[in-house]
Amino acid sequence: MTNIPNQAEEKVNRFVRRFEESYRLLAYHAALPLVLTPELVNYFRNEFLRGEGVPWVAEIDLLLSDLCSQVGYELYAMDTSVRAYLLAEMKRHYGKQRMQEVAQVLIDYVKYLRKLYPGRREELEAQRWAAMVYLGDEECQETAREISQRLLAVGSGMDTEISTDTGIRAELARLTRITSELSPQLEREPELLDYARLVQQVLRQPGSVSPAELIRSYRVDDVELIFPKRLLPQDLVAKLESDWIPGFPELRICEFEVGTISVEDEDLLTFEFEVGKIEVKQTGWLGRETEVVVKRYRQQAEYFIEDLENGVQLEMVAIPGGKFIMGAPKDELESGDDERPQHQVTVPGFFMGKYPVTQAQWRVVSVFPQVNRKLKLEPSRFKGDNRPVERVSWYDAVEFCDRLSRYTKREYRLPSEAEWEYGCRGGTKTPFHFGETITTEVANYDGNYIYGKGVKGEYREETTEVGKFGVGNEYGLYDMHGNIWEWCLDDWHDNYEGAPEDGRAWFNNENENLSQKEGDAVLRGGSWFDVPRICRSASRYLDGWDRRDYFSIIVGFRVVCGGVGRTL
Repeated sequence: MTNIPNQAEEKVNRFVRRFEESYRLLAYHAALPLVLTPELVNYFRNEFLRGEGVPWVAEIDLLLSDLCSQVGYELYAMDTSVRAYLLAEMKRHYGKQRMQEVAQVLIDYVKYLRKLYPGRREELEAQRWAAMVYLGDEECQETAREISQRLLAVGSGMDTEISTDTGIRAELARLTRITSELSPQLEREPELLDYARLVQQVLRQPGSVSPAELIRSYRVDDVELIFPKRLLPQDLVAKLESDWIPGFPELRICEFEVGTISVEDEDLLTFEFEVGKIEVKQTGWLGRETEVVVKRYRQQAEYFIEDLENGVQLEMVAIPGGKFIMGAPKDELESGDDERPQHQVTVPGFFMGKYPVTQAQWRVVSVFPQVNRKLKLEPSRFKGDNRPVERVSWYDAVEFCDRLSRYTKREYRLPSEAEWEYGCRGGTKTPFHFGETITTEVANYDGNYIYGKGVKGEYREETTEVGKFGVGNEYGLYDMHGNIWEWCLDDWHDNYEGAPEDGRAWFNNENENLSQKEGDAVLRGGSWFDVPRICRSASRYLDGWDRRDYFSIIVGFRVVCGGVGRTL
């Protein structure tokens, strides 16, 4: 098995080789905060590295490198393993005193931001904790106590700003991610680390948690932590309330049903479309200029049309069944460990929306009879009948599918993550179905940034009409890269260890009442707001945006029917 620290070391060395050795010093200092901004990186360089020959452009190069990921507007975070490696190297290179000096600067920066942005409590709270753990044993102990108090307040419902179970789960997930990130410095607080691991395990894989772990208390100083029973799956609650005796093995009862989903035979239509493939050419004197050329060719696919009301139609493209390799190889540029291990998946045939759901389609379906929840008639920020609907949560998307299913007598749903990537790739193995790079001639993303040997383009700062660019993939699907993030059915998992190989959605708890499902889901495809690497076929995203109750101007969905995306 490849050693993770060695992977982090190689990633850092690759970054330094690409530029110069002085960049390593900037990376050391930038590793201490949990979240980076251009302003903060600039402050570190001027405060600590003025005489080290670090060029100003290193600040930009660092934030846009594969050491960091963009997590918001001008917000960046380092990969966990890279951050841990850099901090260890910084301590070895500069010593404990320099780390304390950087931590103090970070605390002063947080105080400054608190005055300017009093509403950014969560982000600034995490930054302060990241600094405090380096200031000494007392500050580290105080950090552990503060995190424990927050966990207790959230879990017990004492935090009046978070009232729903979904919100509580999301905040617990955030707090435990921070705890894990700071675990090397919190090693003297084993009870807090054990409780954080328990919470993460319950939220992600509740079936692997034993009652013995749930009934014990975890004490941090004067704070006693117990996992809130109301957030537990019903089967775990039943175990705790049964006659189970600690020390004896648990009796396990497994119930399951086997079912199939079928789509009635349709008089399928055939449509022609253009497929776009990108070629990169080096031109000019000595080949120093890069030219991106989009090659187009004709292709055919089958589909059927679902007639909705008021002349609005939904086009569903036939996706042939087959096998594919899901995830990104380790040598794919700017890929992440959450996209691995690569694994073969067999996907039965299904139908997928040619485009993301549009505002016209949403408007029609949103007035169909309610199934579980109300839907807003006009949720989107960027108005237009043929623009994708946005500002819809995962629950909203599921309700849309339920209403559409009742109206058409055909089961519509969100795609499984495997179905989405299979449909997106269209038989390709490259980072994008267009090829090794992408251009704003064929997709809507932040064109100020490039991927691989690509070139800069346009940043439109809003959604575009579906199909605007006139090119699809080999299956006849449009807008799979950029424009709008798309919800998938699956629960979020940090990687593909243990992922299904049959194309179905991957749930931690096979609760068929989707309207009551909680926790993080999966978003795919990237959006108009994102840099190109986020829009790759294999890219996945988790940073609060994947909460099922989350809605944003960058989040929408498309629908599928048929296949095995969900267990019946």
